[in-house]
Amino acid sequence: MEKFEKLLVTGADGFIGSHLTETLVRAGYDVRAFTLYNSFSSWGWLDHCADDVKGNFEVFAGDIRDPNGVREAMKGCDGVLHLAALIAIPYSYHSPDTYVSTNINGTLNVLQAARQLEVRKIVHTSTSEVYGTARYVPIDEQHPLQGQSPYSASKIGADQMALSFYRSFGLPVGVIRPFNTYGPRQSARAVIPTIITQVAQGNLQVKLGSIHPTRDFNYVEDTVNGFISFLRSERSIGEEINIGSNYEVSVGDTVKMIGRIMGTELEIVEDQQRLRPDKSEVERLWADNAKARELLGWIPRYAGLEGLENGLRKTIDWFVQPANRAQYKADLYNL
Repeated sequence: MEKFEKLLVTGADGFIGSHLTETLVRAGYDVRAFTLYNSFSSWGWLDHCADDVKGNFEVFAGDIRDPNGVREAMKGCDGVLHLAALIAIPYSYHSPDTYVSTNINGTLNVLQAARQLEVRKIVHTSTSEVYGTARYVPIDEQHPLQGQSPYSASKIGADQMALSFYRSFGLPVGVIRPFNTYGPRQSARAVIPTIITQVAQGNLQVKLGSIHPTRDFNYVEDTVNGFISFLRSERSIGEEINIGSNYEVSVGDTVKMIGRIMGTELEIVEDQQRLRPDKSEVERLWADNAKARELLGWIPRYAGLEGLENGLRKTIDWFVQPANRAQYKADLYNL
């Protein structure tokens, strides 16, 4: 696919979105970063972007739930990478309405605007949570969808909305489905930053929820490269494509690996408030990434046990820096 004149990245102020924005700018793309409007003029993690990226992208502050703002942000863009979403599973138990308005209606706003403005490519972001607990492994794109939390249900709805616009109107949209991304800047509500920040504070006891579930962890650099490969590929339109390492590891074994890297033996303490309801816990995630390899030519660099350890070392190196850790409240449970 020929190079895009201008790209809109929604959710550019978030964890993955900020890394993606930086990588696109470095690759020479003209990027407009859609950030959530707030009275502090904060651009989220883009306020902390690298010096070679600062000042080299445009910012549009708005709200993905506002159709007019989304349309204005998209004007002049021929490609859209849609990452804006509410993603915290515990908070979705508390405020499910917000997940519908942000994840489903927000996605509809993006699709409607893209159709009206005749955008050439839309990359819609899904999540491995839409599969629920694996019925078979590795999980390919034909696996049944199971809404085991209000969050995952909202993402299923958003994914299907995107695919319906492809099937109904020929909109050039595809669904990228990252498995469990981790790395610098990730929210402390996620398990890997939760472990690292507690240990970095000097705690030998780590408070966690269930430790037996398995996850397919992906270092953020691999996930970002998956987005760019998806954007560039002619073959991704109308498709759902997993971005995963094809390697599963339990939360408990991940704790042991982090402890070993950080030079300490950790005791795990079960924290009741961190447990999902029994039928809501996703017990097993393990990605089949064959479709991404075939259609996108994407191959994860941080795959397998060695890749996970390399990614964890980079993540730990970032979190142990006091200036970075100061952005977090490690002594609180983050919804």
